[in-house]
Amino acid sequence: MLHPEQTAAIIDKFKRHEGDTGSPEVQIALLTERIEFLNTNHVKQHPKDHATYRGLLKLVGQRRRLLSYLRRLDTERYRALLAALNLRK
Repeated sequence: MLHPEQTAAIIDKFKRHEGDTGSPEVQIALLTERIEFLNTNHVKQHPKDHATYRGLLKLVGQRRRLLSYLRRLDTERYRALLAALNLRK
């Protein structure tokens, strides 16, 4: 679970303009942080928690769809975001 301070810091880092919370960059960054938290902490501590694992897979799929959208929208923004989040594609 992300704390409001962490969420605000991520939004400040990836926002495109003042008050931006819905741009693809912000959404992908927030999803990436949630995925990393679930993958490193919860799923490894609770290997039989299949409901959380399913939720993790849904988050990964949602992030993948947003990344595809951003790649179609603007390739430079896509590449910059991949580099900033250390994602491989």
